[in-house]
Amino acid sequence: MAGALQSDAAASFDPLRPRLIRIAYRMLGSVADAEDVVQDAFLRWLDADRSEVRVPLAFLTRTVTRLCLDVLKSARRQRETYIGPWLPEPVIEEGGDEVEDVTLPLLLALERLSPLERAAFLLHDVFGVSFDEIAETIGRDAAACRQLASRARTHVRASRPRFDMPKERGLEIAHAFFAASRSGDMTALQALLAADVAVHSDGGGKKPAAMKPIFGIEDVMKLQAGLAHYFAETMSKLVRFTYINGLPGFITIERDDTLQTTALDIRDGRIVGIYVTRNPDKLKHIGEATLH
Repeated sequence: MAGALQSDAAASFDPLRPRLIRIAYRMLGSVADAEDVVQDAFLRWLDADRSEVRVPLAFLTRTVTRLCLDVLKSARRQRETYIGPWLPEPVIEEGGDEVEDVTLPLLLALERLSPLERAAFLLHDVFGVSFDEIAETIGRDAAACRQLASRARTHVRASRPRFDMPKERGLEIAHAFFAASRSGDMTALQALLAADVAVHSDGGGKKPAAMKPIFGIEDVMKLQAGLAHYFAETMSKLVRFTYINGLPGFITIERDDTLQTTALDIRDGRIVGIYVTRNPDKLKHIGEATLH
């Protein structure tokens, strides 16, 4: 009997799991935490009186959002003591996926919002949930939810994509950046960068990485010149070019078998942001299928 009930619960839950994972990941910036939250939501779904639930997706979206809000309370304290810049865990685009509208710069902008602002913005602007439904989810009235989303929208506006770039063009620039940075061709590299380019590298205190973001083409070029000597001694092993959190980039294996992702934010044909993730805890979910 218990097995039949679990099978029935899974049959109605599993088709909704990908959307619930997307919501949880965008709330938390962690693949592992998102999967844990969605599994917790399934256990609650298993225990619920499902005959009384008219719209399972709405019920489960509320459940996942509330669980994420609980996780964010502790996550914010952890990030206050995080070593070096914090980046969301990289999500690698698989074949046939569309480029994500919620790109890595937007995920970082969401980090500066309050948990309730983040929930209101994501649920309404990204997932199309009504303000009445959001109000029921977060325990505020609809007018307050509109204000939360509006404030969030103001904060993140600059981080939303302003134009569509063909995926092929993004990957061409990623190819060019990889070739120039690894060969030490500083002239070619500088031609790819915007004047206000910034580098964010996340080693989490577990792998070497810059302890603060580096801003401006002059300082970024100094960094790249230093790295050119490093690459001359130990060349990167290219795994593949791909899209990472909606941005073109590549996966490499560096010295000491360090797995690394590099994502490039490109505006008007120039690279304005370089996001490097080296923290092994954030790369565990990139399995054999991704690497080959």
